[in-house]
Formats: sequence, C-alpha cells, structure tokens
Amino acid sequence: MNLDFKIKNLLLICLIFLGVFNKYYSQTQDKDLFKTGADQPELYIPLLKGKTVGIVTNQTGLMKDRTHLVDYLVKNGIKIQSIFAPEHGFRGNADAGETVKNGVDAKTGIPIISLYGNNKKPKPEQLKGIDVVVFDIQDVGVRFYTYISTLTYLMEAGAENNVEIMVLDRPNPHDGYTDGPVLRKKWKSFVGMHEVPVVYGLTIGEYGKMVNGEKWLKNGVQAKYTLIPMQNYHKKQRYPMSDKPSPNLPNDKAINLYPSLCFFEGVQVSVGRGTDLPFQVYGSPWTKSLPYQFTPKPNYGAKDPFLNGKLCYGEDLSRYPEDLRELNLEWVIRAYESYKNPNQDFFLKNLWFDTLAGTDELRKQIIAHKPVSEIKSSWKKGLEDYEKIRVKYIVYKD
Repeated sequence: MNLDFKIKNLLLICLIFLGVFNKYYSQTQDKDLFKTGADQPELYIPLLKGKTVGIVTNQTGLMKDRTHLVDYLVKNGIKIQSIFAPEHGFRGNADAGETVKNGVDAKTGIPIISLYGNNKKPKPEQLKGIDVVVFDIQDVGVRFYTYISTLTYLMEAGAENNVEIMVLDRPNPHDGYTDGPVLRKKWKSFVGMHEVPVVYGLTIGEYGKMVNGEKWLKNGVQAKYTLIPMQNYHKKQRYPMSDKPSPNLPNDKAINLYPSLCFFEGVQVSVGRGTDLPFQVYGSPWTKSLPYQFTPKPNYGAKDPFLNGKLCYGEDLSRYPEDLRELNLEWVIRAYESYKNPNQDFFLKNLWFDTLAGTDELRKQIIAHKPVSEIKSSWKKGLEDYEKIRVKYIVYKD
C-alpha cells in the first residue's frame, strides 16, 4: 500500500515536471520561430484598442493562418474607418499603372480609398477622425516598386494631420545587400522618391524609419512612427511570401529576377507581361538572334501587354539557378547588342529607362558599350555614401 502511494506520488511529480518542461520548451520554441509583424497581435492590438483606425494593405496582408489582417482586426473589435488601397488595389488584381478606384469592401462594408492614380497621398478629409493608420504590405525591396512611395506619402500626410503611422514589418526578399545606381534628384518620381540605390537593403519598416529619421518628408516634417518588428528575422535569409505582391510577380523566381529585369520596362523589349512567365523571360521582335520565342497576349495580369500579339525573340530565365545578390546587367546589355530595328531606338522616347535607373548615366554607358565591371565601379561611391545612412536604421541582423 505504502509502495503504491510512493509510486503514485512519483508519477504525479513526473507529470508535473513534464508539464512544466513542455510549457517552457514550447515558449522557447516560440521565441525561435520567425513571425511577421502581423503575426504578433499581442504587440499591436493593445495599441489600437479604443482608437479609430485606417489601414493601408492589399492581398499580402495575411497572417500565418491565411486570415486577412482587416478581418482579424474587425473580429477583435478594432474600429476601422477606411481601407487605403495602393497600386494594384486592395485585392491586388489591377494592372501596373492602372488607376485604382474607390469602393467598398464587400466582406466588411468598410470604404476603400485609392492611393494610386490622382490621389497618391491621403487628403486631410480622408484622415479626419482617424487616430492611427496601420500599414501592412509585402514589399520586394526595390526602389522602383511603388509601395515605399505609398508609405512615404502616407507618413507625410500623417505628420501633417497628427495621425500616427504604424508599420507591421514583413521580409524583404532582396535584403542583406545593396546595388545599383543611387537616384539623383533630377529623376525623382513615384518610382523613385529618395536618393537610394535600386536595391536598398532594408525592410519596409526600416525604410520608413530612414525616411523619418533623415527628414526626407516634405518640409522636413516627421511622422509619429511605430514599428512592429518581425521576430527572429535575419536579413540574408530568404522567407516565403504570404501572397504574390503584384499580378506580374507570381513567384519567388520572378521576384528574384525583378531588380535586373525591370529595366526592360524602359526599352523596346517585353519582360513577359501577357505570358505565363512575367519577369522570367524577355524578348522583342527585333532581337532575332536570341534563342527563346514567345508572344504576349492579354491575361489576368496584363490586359494590354507591351508588344501584344507580336512574336518576340529573347531568353527564358525561369530556370535561372542563382539567388541573385546583385544586379545582373548582362541581359539588358545582350538585348541592346542584339537589337536591330532601323525605325525605333532601343530606349523608349520618354526615357522611362532613366526614370527607373534614377539617372541617365546607365543608358549612356550601355550605348557607349562600357563593360559591366566599369558600370558597376561607377556606382561604388554612391553606394558607400548611402551605406553610411542605411546602417543607422537597421533593426535586424545584417
């Protein structure tokens, strides 16, 4: 009897020990797990309770269980006054450059206000009554991708109208390195608002900190800026995307190639819009010496693609094996050297190429047949000067 009692006590002690161990182990494991800002509601829900909220987001604003952030906030009693939609719209199905319309979210009934088209910066009347605007969008870490410009205008409007800006941070698929020409003020536009390189090596949350800290907003104003950082994020590691960030960046391959291939948007060459491989192929009717063939046609992500219906000759990069940690200029230079059209210059007349590059120097270097090594050497000082600014705003291990 006494022995049974001792055994029972021993078993009870073991069960208690196992329970404590499991709890400690799960907590330890949880600390080691990667989490986006959105997947840490314990950090931001208390800050939003009792406040009127606006939210800038799109189809990428998903939590780990695929719940959209808007739905989660509504479910948890957060009062959302307006959803602000960036380029490609709230549901992410608008073409690049297509005007995003105002509307109402069918699921929640919340008004949607476009921040793309004529209204890129929230107006005072659109922010009236709002205490804080939450920004949660998957960015790709490239200067001419417009979500950082939307964040800039949002911060500017927030500073001018005493509205707090809260960024829920997400991974940058081109983090941990910087490359490309640094933008010069003359070429400032919505696809390049600041003097940073093409690949700037910061998460969108870190980028917002830099814009605020360097007083790059209009008239040097500064926003009340709150960053909800990621947990266990490392800048040189690559993380899966919650959803495709835009219609023509459908997968990791396209995102990997995007910084290098986007320059084709400024020349007489298709970058695969209107095919099953956008930003994974390139070609033109006038580069017939190149081996791959495709014909752009209207599809979900491109209602009227460049070179629509024309047979193009180029390269298929969809099986390109490298995780690029630098810009590859070989493709655009190869296309330039292969281009034979007596009626049209390789570069578009509007010089959109210069706007994307942030300078006219790259175009002139390509025309002058400068080697890649010389072109990249010309970026060195600009990158070094930018790095002195960048390091001040790094939140995560580089």
